[in-house]
Amino acid sequence: MNQKLSALKEQKDRLGSEALECVEKRNRLNEQFRDLRAEISKLRAERDEANEKVKWLKQRRTELKAKIYEKVEESKRLNREVKVLAEKEPRRNYQALQKEFEELEWEIQTTALSVQEEKELVERVKQVELQLSVYRKRERLDQEVSKLRSEIKALDAEGKQCHQTLTTIAPKSQETHQKMLAKIEESKKIKAKADDLHKAFLQARERLKPIQEEIDKVFREIKQVKGEIREEEEKQKKHSEEALRDKLEQQAREKLKRGEKLTWEEFQLLAEKGMEAQD
Repeated sequence: MNQKLSALKEQKDRLGSEALECVEKRNRLNEQFRDLRAEISKLRAERDEANEKVKWLKQRRTELKAKIYEKVEESKRLNREVKVLAEKEPRRNYQALQKEFEELEWEIQTTALSVQEEKELVERVKQVELQLSVYRKRERLDQEVSKLRSEIKALDAEGKQCHQTLTTIAPKSQETHQKMLAKIEESKKIKAKADDLHKAFLQARERLKPIQEEIDKVFREIKQVKGEIREEEEKQKKHSEEALRDKLEQQAREKLKRGEKLTWEEFQLLAEKGMEAQD
C-alpha cells in the first residue's frame, strides 16, 4: 500500500508540476497580452487623432478652394467693371482734371460772379467731378482687385500648407493603423496560446482529482490496516500476558504445595485469582 501511495504521490506531483507550468506560462502570456492591448489602445488613439486631423485638413482645403473660387469670380467681375470704366476714361489725366476742379472751386469761392457765370462754373465743376469719379471708381476697383489677389494668394498658400500637411500625416496614420493591426493579430495569437494553456491547466487539475481520491482511499486503507495490526498486536500482547500470568500462577501454586515461601507478586497474583473466583 505504501508503494502504491508513493507511486500515486509521484504521479500527483508530476501532474501538479505540469499544471503549475501551464499556469506560469499562461500568466506570462496574459501579461504580454495586457501589454499589447495597452500598445494597441495607444496606437488607436494616435491613429484616430491623425484621422481627425486629416479629416479637418481635407475639410479646410475644400473650404479654401471654395473661398478662392468665390474671390476669383469676384475679381473677374471687378476686372470687367474696370474694363468698362477704361472705355469711359476721360482723355485728360487725373492730375489735370483735379487741378481744374480745384481752380474752379477756388474761383467760385473767391470771385464775384453773376448768377449765370456761377451757374456755368458749377456745371463745369459737375462735369469735371463726374470725370474724376471715373478715375476714383477705377482706383477703388483696382484696390479691391489687389486686395482680392492678396487674399487669394494667402488662401492658396494655406491650401498648399494643408495639402503638404496631409501628405505627411496621412501616410503616418496609415502606418500607425498597420502597426495596430499587426499588434492586434499578435495579441490574438498570444490570447489563443494563453487560452490553450488554461485549458491544459484545467485538464491537468481534472486528472488530479481521481488521483487525489485514490490517494485518500489508500490512506484510509493504510489507516484501517494499521488499526487492525494494532488490534492484533494488542490481542497477542494480552494473550502473552495471560499465558505468562497462568504460568506464574501455576508456579506459585506448586510452591505452596511444596510449602515454599511466595514472593509478594506471587501472593498478589493468587489473591487476585481468588477474588475473581469468588466473583
